[in-house]
Amino acid sequence: MRPDTPAPAPAPLAPLSAATLDDAYAANRANAAEASRLAAAHHDRGRAATDRQLSSSSRRLLHFDGRGSGRVTEVLGDLARADRIAVLVPGSDTGLDTYGRFHAAASALHRQLARQAPGTRTAVVAWLGYETPGTVSTTVTTTGRAEQAAPHLRALVAELRAISGEGARVSLLCHSYGSVVCGRSAAGLDVDDIALVGSPGTGADTAAALRTRARVWAGRGGDDWVENVPHLDLDLFGTTVGFGTDPVSPAFGARVFTAGDGGHSDYFRPGSTSLTNLARIVLGETKAVTHD
Repeated sequence: MRPDTPAPAPAPLAPLSAATLDDAYAANRANAAEASRLAAAHHDRGRAATDRQLSSSSRRLLHFDGRGSGRVTEVLGDLARADRIAVLVPGSDTGLDTYGRFHAAASALHRQLARQAPGTRTAVVAWLGYETPGTVSTTVTTTGRAEQAAPHLRALVAELRAISGEGARVSLLCHSYGSVVCGRSAAGLDVDDIALVGSPGTGADTAAALRTRARVWAGRGGDDWVENVPHLDLDLFGTTVGFGTDPVSPAFGARVFTAGDGGHSDYFRPGSTSLTNLARIVLGETKAVTHD
């Protein structure tokens, strides 16, 4: 997308609750439709197509902002009635222009949850709620973007609690740089499980240092290049570079689960060991999770 492609600002909405959920979905779809029209008029066909797809009556958009790289929070399932809620937190190079692959991961998890627990009410929330760093950039080696994102992720969790009530189990599934975001958000957060996949680190030296009541899980595929990322944590002129202890190492203290032999982008691949175990974590079937 060209950076000057126009899009409307989100309209002010009532505070989110089960009663206002459908109105929020409709308003955000309308915003996406207008963003598509503006992008098309600006000859940005790719962005226009993505926005048009998101404006479909079948989509449930909790938030949408088509400006810049874009923000969208999409729900798969009946959020107001869900007993188990999974929030996917993406890593680098994720924006509206690459949203299709992120949506595919959320859809694969939603289908897997239905397959493994057909009688359980589940919802998956694809949260593209921050400006992700580029894979080839200096920002991907620092905690800056994660620190900017953390208040927004905390706000989302508060919204989910307002919509679904305190009885729902909420899990964060944090991929790659998204695990740094989760690490920066974790302290005191009202979630039940935090699963780190393909993680370069969280910015903390141990799971205990995250200061969360949630169970902390970590998994890494056998062919994931992130295994070769140096696990450093340096302060250079006031900027933290690196993300500390490897989350799958015994020193970190997470519950390490089997993630199969896949690569960095394979954790939500249908039929994979990692997807099966992530669904078990979301469902609270902790004894069924397989371990390395």
